[in-house]
Amino acid sequence: MLSGCGTPNSTSSGTPDARPKVVSTSTILTDLAAEVGQDQIQLVGILKPGADPHIYEPVPGDIKQLEQADVIVYNGYNLEPGLIRLMESAGAKAEKLAAGEVVTPLQLAKEGRPVPDPHVWGDVKNVIQMVAAIRDALSKANPQARDRFAQNAAQLTKELEQLDTWIRQQIQTIPPEKRRLVTTHDAFQYYGRAYSMAIVGTLIGISTEEQPSAQTVQTLVQAIKTAGVPAIFAETTINPALIQTVASEANVQLAPKQLYSDSIGAPGSDGDTYIKMMVANTTAIVGALGGTVTPFKSSS
Repeated sequence: MLSGCGTPNSTSSGTPDARPKVVSTSTILTDLAAEVGQDQIQLVGILKPGADPHIYEPVPGDIKQLEQADVIVYNGYNLEPGLIRLMESAGAKAEKLAAGEVVTPLQLAKEGRPVPDPHVWGDVKNVIQMVAAIRDALSKANPQARDRFAQNAAQLTKELEQLDTWIRQQIQTIPPEKRRLVTTHDAFQYYGRAYSMAIVGTLIGISTEEQPSAQTVQTLVQAIKTAGVPAIFAETTINPALIQTVASEANVQLAPKQLYSDSIGAPGSDGDTYIKMMVANTTAIVGALGGTVTPFKSSS
């Protein structure tokens, strides 16, 4: 897989690199673009593993990358507001793909009004749609590699279909009364809907910019007690201090493994690709809620 840090602008012989430069925002999109594009694109991922796209503040180098891009792949639905604003002003010549917006979104309340939930990758079937959109965008930018992109996307889609089936099977091992999820922020609605997990509540809403009030904390504590969940979950991109407080006040376990929500894991971690991230999350959820995990094995 190509590095999210990008590739050189010239070949080893010193001639200009004719491959299209693709700039992606979130680490999840960088991983998907790398799998589909492989060595037929120059790929630069702006966010690094563990970075929170909701609150990311662009740096001057990001402007340069966007200005040089042939294709910009971003999530959309306002997941990465700082980068979207910058892209609209700096990425004038690039083809832009809002990969997340190929999915019909769930609507969640924010400040009393409905807004699209940007965390579309929680449902693997949504990601299959996103892969097709990335394939088409790369094919338009580099028509000579169209067949390669199609082949890579087909292989990735096959593995995603296997992942989707595997997740459903694992969740079914959790006792029905324990298929309830409590996380730090509202990033798992698509996962819950797709895989029959009830979302009991979250500490903060869609965006990690929000700060929970004391009343919000107490409301969540009461919801946890009422639901009788055995464990709740922290997330890798958010300080766990507040959710630890909630767990203590609700007298439930804080699951030992944090969930990957808005970013894949660091290289070498158990969540350093989208597929591994989803496997790691499901393994953590099933284990903490009383199910039994069968290891994921791809036939690819």
